Formats: sequence, structure tokens, C-alpha cells
Amino acid sequence: MSSITLRFLAEPATLNFGGKVYGGTVMKWIDDAGYACATRWAKGYCVTVSVGSMRFARSIAVGDLVEVEARLAYTGRTSMNISVEVRCGDMKTGQMVAVTECLLVFAAVDVDGQTIPVKAWLPETPGDIALAQRVKAHLDAARARHPGA
Repeated sequence: MSSITLRFLAEPATLNFGGKVYGGTVMKWIDDAGYACATRWAKGYCVTVSVGSMRFARSIAVGDLVEVEARLAYTGRTSMNISVEVRCGDMKTGQMVAVTECLLVFAAVDVDGQTIPVKAWLPETPGDIALAQRVKAHLDAARARHPGA
């Protein structure tokens, strides 16, 4: 499976002094969803390698339904690029709005922590193809800026 969506209610224990969910809590949810997606794809333990920039478009309130969707976007030899989008909204209306999104990279590792190969992912839907192309272009640009990295 190349995607996973975690759904839950924002609880009072996750709130900051302003009465909204801590940004760090949202970042943890993102990492959790990315890990679940990567581990399911690799069928083994994975570690977070990097997290792309994120910008919070809105805050999450207690009682909001939260969705954290992680989608495989691109695979390398031992790594998986996972696109994660966080949405929240009112359970009664079902209307969800975007909170943030980012790109994470996970590596599959063995029991000794050494990277191991992952199965190649081939996008099939137009949305998946477009996402894979955007990620590949981003990776190519990063490699051009930092050759040998």
C-alpha cells in the first residue's frame, strides 16, 4: 500500500497556552504518518532522514477532526519520499481545510542500522504521476545545487 491516513480528534492534552494544538505535536503526527507509510511500503523498519519545510496555514482547535495523509511520492534505491498533508475540520459538517503539508524522506534499514534496498514505486494515477514528477524535479534541483551530497 502506498498511502495511509490517520484520523483522530484533537484532544485537550495537545493544546498550547493559546488554546490551539502545538505545532510540534502536528510535526509528530506528520512523522508518525510518514513512518507508517514508509514502513508499510518497505515491509521493515525505517528511519526519518529529512523533513522538508512546512508552513502552517491555520491552527487546529480542540475537538477538530484531524486527518494526516501520507502518500508515497518517489522511491530511490534505499529511500522513500513521502508527501504528507494535514487537514482538520468539523466532524458534523465533514468540511476539512488544509493545515500544512511537507515532504519527508525515510530510509529502510536493517537490524544494524544499515540502509537496505526498497521496492521501486511506480505511480499509476494522474495525481500520483504529477506528484512523482514534482518530487523528482525537486531532487534533481537539490542534487544540482549540492553535487556529491
